[in-house]
Amino acid sequence: MSGLVVTHIDHVSVLITDTARSRAFYGGVLGLREIPKPRTFDFVVLWYDLGGGHTLHLLLKPQRDTLSSRHFALRVPDAKAARELVRAHGVEILETGPIPLCDRFFVSDPDGNRIELIQWKEPYNPSLSGAAQLDL
Repeated sequence: MSGLVVTHIDHVSVLITDTARSRAFYGGVLGLREIPKPRTFDFVVLWYDLGGGHTLHLLLKPQRDTLSSRHFALRVPDAKAARELVRAHGVEILETGPIPLCDRFFVSDPDGNRIELIQWKEPYNPSLSGAAQLDL
């Protein structure tokens, strides 16, 4: 039996509680471009174009999502410049464990959704940088 063919991640959805505050963060701080949601949607959702056919969907809900280590990652060409940009907006940065040939850090949006900003200096090569075995 053949497996499902997946070409790439299409979109990521996270919960938000305030559209103006989220627009200020995602559009203002991160500089993402908002695009219109589908005309058939009868609920509040902000869509952002991430390039390459990828989108971010911010779903308005009365309560924020439970805080956890769940996250999505945005690839950036220069992690150092990304750090400087988010710091200039007063956004707290969380540094994390290293990945070989990669520079990355985490931020949180106004609702506590975790976002990893990641720069791959070379494509990930599991044969060079991977663990000796898969987790059980």
